[in-house]
Amino acid sequence: MSVHAAATEFAPGLWVRGIAPPLALADFRVIAFDMDSTLIDIECIDEIAAAAGRGREVAAITEAAMRGELADFKASLRARLALLEGVPEAVLAEVYEQRLHLNPGVERFVAACRDAGLATLLVSGGFSFFAERVQARLGLDHARSNVLEIIGGRMTGRTIDQPWGDIVDGAAKRQALLEICAQTRTEPARAIAVGDGANDLPMMAAAGLSIAYHPKPAVQAQARVSILAGGMDRALDVFDAGALRTIPSAV
Repeated sequence: MSVHAAATEFAPGLWVRGIAPPLALADFRVIAFDMDSTLIDIECIDEIAAAAGRGREVAAITEAAMRGELADFKASLRARLALLEGVPEAVLAEVYEQRLHLNPGVERFVAACRDAGLATLLVSGGFSFFAERVQARLGLDHARSNVLEIIGGRMTGRTIDQPWGDIVDGAAKRQALLEICAQTRTEPARAIAVGDGANDLPMMAAAGLSIAYHPKPAVQAQARVSILAGGMDRALDVFDAGALRTIPSAV
């Protein structure tokens, strides 16, 4: 992902850098999605904190981390999680059922990727409670995220170690993308990474095509495609329209 090529406005609110549309979606074999503020319209940890009356401090740390102002994502997540110690587990279901929505155009874009034969991955610095549900809702092939430690029906303020480590940060997102590429015998140049925040930059740099959805400035400055207006299905505008004729438009 070049940081040098100038971006041009390909269509209103849709910017491209270093590519010459139309591209062929079927030329790609893997796509990795961030979850919070990308596939869904919230930052789950902020909503958990808000429901527990601790929202302002947690949200401030989240915003700084996503803008790239905090160099250590793991440390920033641990700091936010510590503020959630003692929050009832039931808050997770409340957030999912009452506050979480898919972003506009996500279902259409994911359907187009599936129809084109791409392997789909959700990889998130958020939490498995939400990631597993979003994965099932969208029919994604793989998901990797953090697992909250819950004891006695309450959050401990910690995560549970997984085979890939304790916390999914930018490096872990990149590694997850490369692992799916290896499993599918796909060159990373034929992978797409979609995200919005600074911790998405490592996987976006590893992929042949990076798509930034309503991104933070540091991400917009590097992405091949930046969607600044409209839904995620705006990304389909940079692909060959002939191959997408059977994909219904958003209402």
